[in-house]
Amino acid sequence: MAKGKKGLPISGWLIVDKPAGIGSTQVVGKVRWALNAQKAGHAGTLDPAATGVLAIALGEATKTVPFITDAMKCYRFMVRLGSSTSTDDAEGTLLQSRDLRPSDEQIAAALVAFRGQILQVPPQVSAVKVDGERAYDLAREGIEMDLVARPLWVDRLVVLDRPDADHVLLEMVCGKGGYVRSVARDLGQALGCLGHVAWLRREWSGPFRAEDGIIYAELESLARTPELMSRVLPLEMGLSGLPEVVATQEGALRLSHGNPGQVLGHLDYGSECWASRNGRAVAVGRYLGGEVHPSKVFVQE
Repeated sequence: MAKGKKGLPISGWLIVDKPAGIGSTQVVGKVRWALNAQKAGHAGTLDPAATGVLAIALGEATKTVPFITDAMKCYRFMVRLGSSTSTDDAEGTLLQSRDLRPSDEQIAAALVAFRGQILQVPPQVSAVKVDGERAYDLAREGIEMDLVARPLWVDRLVVLDRPDADHVLLEMVCGKGGYVRSVARDLGQALGCLGHVAWLRREWSGPFRAEDGIIYAELESLARTPELMSRVLPLEMGLSGLPEVVATQEGALRLSHGNPGQVLGHLDYGSECWASRNGRAVAVGRYLGGEVHPSKVFVQE
């Protein structure tokens, strides 16, 4: 006889304001334990040294993770000017130092080249795969890699503060796959002074904001309580970037079985969307002439 799944079939999102010093996977495990949830995952990894919003998907919401991963994100980060490190952040080994310090005007002028559609080379210590292995694993073995530049859309990159000659505080809003450490590294190189990330915080990711997240330490004190359960956001939050259409009663039944189902409303032919019934997500798919052809189906208790 097959064993039943351990835990509760909870579906939705819990937003955690991650502290420095722990990895994203550790946060997922803590959330799953605190809610006694059957299934959990996260949308968008944060380095252990980074803080801020970490969106934890539970149950059926894990099917919506790609939509949050692809969403725009906002980062605030302090760049330490004058030195480069092996990891492009404060955790790495010092590689080089320079006495040159750019002016505020020089920094503002250099940032122009980092906005819009750019190409970005990931840090040596990153999750990028090289011949089937993670770059950070190869880097730990002392292997230096020629990583391929990847496209990145940077919607906003501005100076928020210049507390002293050695530091500049930046805010960046970007699309999927942005490496803040690469921005700090490349900006330092463009200015001729070198640079690395001193600290990093993700302010928001798609519809999720750090200020709305639960403090990590509270997971222990609120574990297995109704109060913690009340902080779980609807699965549908992960679909906020897609247009919604309402399924007919029969259409919802067909969609729930993985078949094309009739919906109300109109979208451009071939548009990706999500279909709802009574306010709850039934499926994600393509709108094809009054029907949604599902690619993902949600089973909500």
